[in-house]
Amino acid sequence: MMSARWVRWRRFAEAVFPERHIYLRSNGAVHGLVMTTGRQLMLSGALALLALWTGIGTASMLIGLLSAGPAEQQSIRTRAYYERLISDRQARLNSAVARLNDTSSSVADLALSTEKRHAALAMLLTEVKGEPGLVSVLAPEPLKAFSGRSPLDGVKAVRDDQDRLIDQAENYAKSRGDRLRLALRLAGLGPSNLGQVSTESLGGPLIDAKDPRALAAVLDVDEGFAQRIQHAATDLSDSKSLSRITEELPLARPTVGTHETSGFGVRADPFNGHPAFHAGQDFAGPMMTPVKSTGPGVISFTGVRTGYGNTIEIDHGRGIKTRYAHLAAIYVSVGEHVMLGQRIAAMGSTGRSTGPHLHYEVWVDGRPQNPKRFLEAGDYVQQAG
Repeated sequence: MMSARWVRWRRFAEAVFPERHIYLRSNGAVHGLVMTTGRQLMLSGALALLALWTGIGTASMLIGLLSAGPAEQQSIRTRAYYERLISDRQARLNSAVARLNDTSSSVADLALSTEKRHAALAMLLTEVKGEPGLVSVLAPEPLKAFSGRSPLDGVKAVRDDQDRLIDQAENYAKSRGDRLRLALRLAGLGPSNLGQVSTESLGGPLIDAKDPRALAAVLDVDEGFAQRIQHAATDLSDSKSLSRITEELPLARPTVGTHETSGFGVRADPFNGHPAFHAGQDFAGPMMTPVKSTGPGVISFTGVRTGYGNTIEIDHGRGIKTRYAHLAAIYVSVGEHVMLGQRIAAMGSTGRSTGPHLHYEVWVDGRPQNPKRFLEAGDYVQQAG
């Protein structure tokens, strides 16, 4: 009975797993592998056991998940939440570090650029130092104005203040230059009298550079800032040149505390009443009132002139001469250099005079001019300062 069953089982196995021959060719040689029924049964059994183990493990895990209690499910959810939270915090930290690196680089670049702009501004101030009123115009913002700001905002605020200083310098130069030109026109002076002012202390890269790109390379700043610096420097240089011209002209008043009487032009002669041309401006005051030079120059004459009495004449250059007459005393000599406002004489009544006064004349290119125009021009120059 048992042998008959074993025979049937063996026949069934041989029918399902017949003997198989596998041939392998390698390096020109043929190798044969015989897969007997027994070997096939053993391999099939091993595969069946592996599949059974995998199935049992998967089923066990699914059963565990499905049968987990509330506490275990809460633990799983909590663990998943904190894993997401840690991942999000790490991503934010990485982003913040990247932004901090970018900001630090940006602040450093801005600081370096601002330092170079500051050097260009310092060069501009060096070119025009000594101009009246310029110090207050170009005063930077106090340091406390930048307190409480982040480094980046502080640097940007300094750059904005630098832009403000350039605008103010340019506005100052244009305004002062326009006023000085108007003063010269009021005095009736033209290019033939003004000539060229000395530019010994002017120039440099701010003025000489014609190409803004070249100037930007010299100053090591951006081209736009270099162009603004150049414009401001040019305007300030022109203003300084005009200032030097006005400083060399006789635009001041020859006396203080006196009042003007007879002016320039035709008037009735005080001695005979006939119309006569009066070539100057009279200032009446007490005897021995100080008379001062109205501008720098060289004494070209001291002595007595017919009708004028004791007289001083000063050569101011540019074809301009001033005359001071009816003096009681003379304190200078021919060839002496005098400064603006220097005391040169005392008021008197010598010559053809009716009383103590100063007769003041201004001559340009050998012709008498109305001194009133020069006095008004001098007042305007003071306002421009």
